[in-house]
Amino acid sequence: MFVLIFTLDKTTIEVVRDIKPEYVIAALVIHLFSFVIWGLRIRSMASALGHKIDFKTSIEMVISSTFVAALTPSSIGGEPLRIHLLRQKKMPVGQATAVVLGERVLDALLILLAVPFSLYFLRGVLSDPRMDTLIILGELLSIIVFALLIYAPMKPRFIKLVINCLMKWIGRFSGKKIGYKLQRLSGSIDREIDEFHSSMNIFLTDGRKGLYSGLIYTVIYWIAEFSSLPITLMGLNQSPSILISFAVQVLLMIILVMPLTPGSSGIAELAAISLFSIFVPANILGITVAAWRAFTFYTNIIAGGFVSFKLLKDTELVKKYLNQSQSEA
Repeated sequence: MFVLIFTLDKTTIEVVRDIKPEYVIAALVIHLFSFVIWGLRIRSMASALGHKIDFKTSIEMVISSTFVAALTPSSIGGEPLRIHLLRQKKMPVGQATAVVLGERVLDALLILLAVPFSLYFLRGVLSDPRMDTLIILGELLSIIVFALLIYAPMKPRFIKLVINCLMKWIGRFSGKKIGYKLQRLSGSIDREIDEFHSSMNIFLTDGRKGLYSGLIYTVIYWIAEFSSLPITLMGLNQSPSILISFAVQVLLMIILVMPLTPGSSGIAELAAISLFSIFVPANILGITVAAWRAFTFYTNIIAGGFVSFKLLKDTELVKKYLNQSQSEA
């Protein structure tokens, strides 16, 4: 809202009057299409581990997880929900974790590889030292997360040792009863880590086809996601550079990795203003940022909330409660 207020002038109103709604609708459709690609990625990677997930279910998993991701810092909340939904389809926790973290690794790999090219296209344009600092911090955090995701399946014994030591340390201050429960939980976690390790090995051996298809879907997904911005600008009668637009959004994704606020609210808008100003005229900067945020954030909340409510309504616990309420009435 503040972005719109500070960038609004007479020319902005004229631009809004001449807006091409078909391009705005196309930008929204492309963002929704990215859900389909994401669902296909989950489906193909689950299939590589021997589990068949139907297309409708995979789409519901993706859309519902975007709702939780939008409400958590660094969008980290979406992963546990997808793991839970895969578990409901009789997939072991370790394998479900391998699928979901495998997605995260592919996303991180693609974005990290794209950063040098983005900086090359934007060389001499980024003059704000604060923005440089944010990009460097975001990239360092991305590299650390990526390294941990790669290291975990390679050294499961070390991960299990750390978890066991942590459980024992907590157990010392929690009493015998809770300590016993933590010990049992630790054993369960050990088994799931082994399952995760074996699942990642499958991806690297017999399940390479699932990993390759996941990589292809990842590339298509991010192309679709990044296309919404230039198409929106076309609807505002602009002729944006596709390469500059994509390069700016790659750097923006690096900044949004930093877990500062739920859904990166506030951070996303401020970073978008600084980066979009490189190629977006000042009089439509506010509208552009608002439209971009609407497509990539608020659409996820609306669609994700609707699908999450549907999934919750279909659970056995809620069905039982509704049936009891109807019988009492």
